[in-house]
Amino acid sequence: MVVEDDPDISSALVETLEGAGFRVTSARDGRQAVEAAAGDPPDLVTLDLTLPHMDGIEVCRRIRESSDCYIVIVSARSDEVDKLIGLEVGADDFVLKPFSPRELRARVAALFRRPRSAGTADDASTSSALHVPSPAQPADEPSTISAGAGLVINSARREVQVDGAIVDLTRIEYDVLEYLATHLSRVCTREEMVLAIWSSALTHDHHLVDVHVANLRGKLRRHSDATWIHTIRGIGYRMDREGSQEDRRAGGGPYLVARIDSEDWARGLDF
Repeated sequence: MVVEDDPDISSALVETLEGAGFRVTSARDGRQAVEAAAGDPPDLVTLDLTLPHMDGIEVCRRIRESSDCYIVIVSARSDEVDKLIGLEVGADDFVLKPFSPRELRARVAALFRRPRSAGTADDASTSSALHVPSPAQPADEPSTISAGAGLVINSARREVQVDGAIVDLTRIEYDVLEYLATHLSRVCTREEMVLAIWSSALTHDHHLVDVHVANLRGKLRRHSDATWIHTIRGIGYRMDREGSQEDRRAGGGPYLVARIDSEDWARGLDF
């Protein structure tokens, strides 16, 4: 579903997505978008922020309350706060206008490489139309990851529990957690996380990672005061098995993570 009040931009988005194999509907204002999404749930929504009757942030929030569809904000509003709020209320990606049709198709294809929380025949036909391969889990890779302190990640069900209680995560929040959990005790850089989770070098804004990690931490904190995810300043994040006393290694390499003072950082020491 394309949600855009400018007829020319709406037509360009419709043409781009139809060319990628989608059946496309459109809405010209916020209220119509929310009603249309409830009546005919979409797999993907492109969403402008400046809309009549209801702004795009509120539309995103309301759609996300009842749907796990992919939401891509397509907007001319380039302020960082707009991006951060959009991602916080549930958007998966943010594309600036004027947009490149080729880049938009690439970003959408990257989103659809991630498995949906519940597969359906419609999902299969959409993926086929986009020619996007479904990620398969290696046969020898465990489907359940225990991170200590009651945190269990079930990859087969894409489900997260803390002490038996299910943690309600967005698609990307789950992907971030699973990626860190499969690399326990190793520092994961923001760059590698962008490439692994968004499956595209086109997403250069590493604040995407920071925003989703912050939201993820907040949701985990509602269930436990344990700290699994640690910030490695200037580099990225490391997830540790809570309660483990093992030495933590940076990047899986031969060097232990060290406490470095601000002068060392200023000199740009590279470990």
